[in-house]
Amino acid sequence: MVSLSPKGSRAEVREIWEALSRVPDPEIPVVNVVEMGILREVRIDGDKAILTMTPTFSGCPALHAIRESLETVVRALGFEAQVQIVLSPPWSTDWITAEAREKLLRYGIAPPNPALAEAGLIQLELSPTRCPRCGSFDTSVKNTFGPTLCKSIHVCNNCLEPFESFKAV
Repeated sequence: MVSLSPKGSRAEVREIWEALSRVPDPEIPVVNVVEMGILREVRIDGDKAILTMTPTFSGCPALHAIRESLETVVRALGFEAQVQIVLSPPWSTDWITAEAREKLLRYGIAPPNPALAEAGLIQLELSPTRCPRCGSFDTSVKNTFGPTLCKSIHVCNNCLEPFESFKAV
Protein backbone atom coordinates (compact mmCIF):
# COMPACT_ATOMS: atom_id res chain seq x y z
CA MET A 1 0.00 0.00 0.00
CA VAL A 2 1.30 3.48 -0.85
CA SER A 3 0.48 6.37 1.47
CA LEU A 4 1.90 9.85 1.09
CA SER A 5 1.94 12.99 3.10
CA PRO A 6 2.18 16.25 1.15
CA LYS A 7 5.97 16.00 1.55
CA GLY A 8 6.41 12.43 0.27
CA SER A 9 6.64 11.49 -3.39
CA ARG A 10 5.60 8.33 -5.19
CA ALA A 11 9.18 7.94 -6.42
CA GLU A 12 10.47 7.99 -2.84
CA VAL A 13 7.92 5.41 -1.73
CA ARG A 14 8.75 3.16 -4.72
CA GLU A 15 12.47 3.51 -3.91
CA ILE A 16 11.82 2.41 -0.31
CA TRP A 17 9.67 -0.57 -1.40
CA GLU A 18 12.36 -1.62 -3.88
CA ALA A 19 15.11 -1.40 -1.26
CA LEU A 20 13.02 -3.29 1.31
CA SER A 21 12.35 -6.05 -1.23
CA ARG A 22 16.02 -6.96 -0.79
CA VAL A 23 15.58 -7.65 2.96
CA PRO A 24 15.55 -11.44 3.32
CA ASP A 25 13.34 -13.28 5.75
CA PRO A 26 15.85 -14.22 8.50
CA GLU A 27 14.43 -17.74 8.83
CA ILE A 28 13.99 -18.43 5.11
CA PRO A 29 16.66 -16.37 3.32
CA VAL A 30 15.55 -17.24 -0.23
CA VAL A 31 12.44 -15.04 0.17
CA ASN A 32 12.16 -11.41 1.20
CA VAL A 33 9.85 -9.62 3.61
CA VAL A 34 7.88 -7.93 0.82
CA GLU A 35 7.05 -11.10 -1.12
CA MET A 36 6.22 -12.89 2.15
CA GLY A 37 3.55 -10.23 2.78
CA ILE A 38 5.12 -9.20 6.09
CA LEU A 39 5.64 -5.58 5.02
CA ARG A 40 2.18 -4.06 4.59
CA GLU A 41 2.56 -0.33 4.05
CA VAL A 42 5.13 2.40 3.46
CA ARG A 43 4.26 6.03 4.25
CA ILE A 44 6.42 9.09 4.15
CA ASP A 45 5.87 11.98 6.51
CA GLY A 46 8.53 14.62 6.00
CA ASP A 47 11.91 13.01 6.64
CA LYS A 48 10.33 9.96 8.27
CA ALA A 49 9.43 6.69 6.54
CA ILE A 50 6.73 4.88 8.48
CA LEU A 51 6.61 1.16 7.79
CA THR A 52 3.78 -1.11 8.83
CA MET A 53 4.50 -4.79 9.19
CA THR A 54 2.56 -7.83 10.34
CA PRO A 55 4.68 -10.75 11.56
CA THR A 56 3.83 -14.26 10.46
CA PHE A 57 3.16 -15.11 14.12
CA SER A 58 2.80 -12.61 16.98
CA GLY A 59 5.55 -14.45 18.85
CA CYS A 60 7.84 -14.73 15.82
CA PRO A 61 11.44 -15.00 17.09
CA ALA A 62 12.70 -13.14 14.00
CA LEU A 63 10.54 -10.06 14.65
CA HIS A 64 13.35 -7.96 16.13
CA ALA A 65 15.80 -8.95 13.39
CA ILE A 66 13.27 -8.01 10.70
CA ARG A 67 12.54 -4.66 12.35
CA GLU A 68 16.27 -3.84 12.61
CA SER A 69 16.86 -4.79 8.97
CA LEU A 70 13.98 -2.60 7.79
CA GLU A 71 15.20 0.35 9.87
CA THR A 72 18.78 -0.03 8.58
CA VAL A 73 17.64 -0.01 4.93
CA VAL A 74 15.41 3.02 5.41
CA ARG A 75 18.11 4.98 7.24
CA ALA A 76 20.57 4.19 4.42
CA LEU A 77 18.13 5.92 2.05
CA GLY A 78 18.29 9.06 4.18
CA PHE A 79 15.03 8.72 6.09
CA GLU A 80 14.31 8.41 9.77
CA ALA A 81 12.69 4.99 10.25
CA GLN A 82 9.62 4.10 12.25
CA VAL A 83 8.38 0.51 12.15
CA GLN A 84 4.86 -0.16 13.40
CA ILE A 85 3.82 -3.72 14.24
CA VAL A 86 0.18 -4.44 13.41
CA LEU A 87 -1.42 -7.74 14.42
CA SER A 88 -4.88 -7.16 12.97
CA PRO A 89 -5.75 -8.39 10.50
CA PRO A 90 -3.44 -11.30 11.28
CA TRP A 91 -0.90 -12.31 8.66
CA SER A 92 -2.10 -14.99 6.26
CA THR A 93 -0.13 -17.36 4.08
CA ASP A 94 -2.42 -16.14 1.30
CA TRP A 95 -0.31 -12.94 1.33
CA ILE A 96 2.75 -14.86 0.10
CA THR A 97 3.34 -13.96 -3.56
CA ALA A 98 3.46 -16.53 -6.33
CA GLU A 99 7.17 -15.77 -6.79
CA ALA A 100 7.87 -16.50 -3.12
CA ARG A 101 5.91 -19.75 -3.31
CA GLU A 102 8.07 -20.83 -6.23
CA LYS A 103 11.24 -19.87 -4.35
CA LEU A 104 10.10 -21.88 -1.30
CA LEU A 105 9.49 -24.90 -3.50
CA ARG A 106 12.94 -24.65 -5.15
CA TYR A 107 14.49 -24.26 -1.68
CA GLY A 108 12.89 -27.55 -0.60
CA ILE A 109 10.00 -26.18 1.48
CA ALA A 110 6.50 -27.11 0.37
CA PRO A 111 4.56 -23.84 0.01
CA PRO A 112 1.30 -23.53 1.93
CA ASN A 113 -2.05 -24.52 0.52
CA PRO A 114 -4.65 -21.75 0.40
CA ALA A 115 -5.84 -20.77 3.87
CA LEU A 116 -9.45 -20.82 4.93
CA ALA A 117 -9.45 -17.21 6.09
CA GLU A 118 -13.22 -17.07 6.39
CA ALA A 119 -13.13 -19.93 8.89
CA GLY A 120 -10.61 -18.07 11.07
CA LEU A 121 -8.80 -21.33 11.80
CA ILE A 122 -5.26 -22.55 11.29
CA GLN A 123 -5.31 -25.43 8.86
CA LEU A 124 -2.59 -27.92 9.66
CA GLU A 125 -3.24 -29.95 6.52
CA LEU A 126 -5.95 -28.66 4.20
CA SER A 127 -5.07 -31.13 1.45
CA PRO A 128 -2.19 -33.51 0.74
CA THR A 129 1.18 -31.80 0.68
CA ARG A 130 3.21 -32.21 -2.49
CA CYS A 131 6.85 -33.24 -2.05
CA PRO A 132 9.07 -30.34 -3.18
CA ARG A 133 11.70 -32.80 -4.40
CA CYS A 134 9.81 -35.33 -6.53
CA GLY A 135 6.31 -33.82 -6.75
CA SER A 136 4.50 -36.80 -5.21
CA PHE A 137 1.36 -36.28 -3.14
CA ASP A 138 2.13 -39.52 -1.28
CA THR A 139 3.46 -37.74 1.80
CA SER A 140 2.81 -37.92 5.50
CA VAL A 141 3.24 -35.61 8.47
CA LYS A 142 5.98 -36.67 10.85
CA ASN A 143 5.75 -33.70 13.20
CA THR A 144 3.28 -30.82 13.14
CA PHE A 145 5.92 -28.61 14.73
CA GLY A 146 9.01 -28.01 12.62
CA PRO A 147 12.07 -25.86 13.25
CA THR A 148 9.80 -22.79 13.33
CA LEU A 149 6.14 -22.42 14.33
CA CYS A 150 5.10 -21.80 10.74
CA LYS A 151 6.39 -25.12 9.39
CA SER A 152 5.77 -28.83 9.90
CA ILE A 153 7.94 -31.84 9.05
CA HIS A 154 6.79 -34.31 6.39
CA VAL A 155 8.29 -37.30 4.65
CA CYS A 156 7.67 -38.35 1.09
CA ASN A 157 6.63 -41.97 0.82
CA ASN A 158 7.75 -42.01 -2.83
CA CYS A 159 11.32 -40.65 -2.70
CA LEU A 160 11.66 -41.21 1.08
CA GLU A 161 13.04 -37.69 1.63
CA PRO A 162 12.02 -35.60 4.63
CA PHE A 163 10.98 -32.00 3.97
CA GLU A 164 9.47 -28.96 5.63
CA SER A 165 6.03 -27.69 4.74
CA PHE A 166 4.72 -24.18 5.38
CA LYS A 167 1.49 -24.31 7.41
CA ALA A 168 -1.51 -22.49 5.94
CA VAL A 169 -2.80 -19.75 8.23
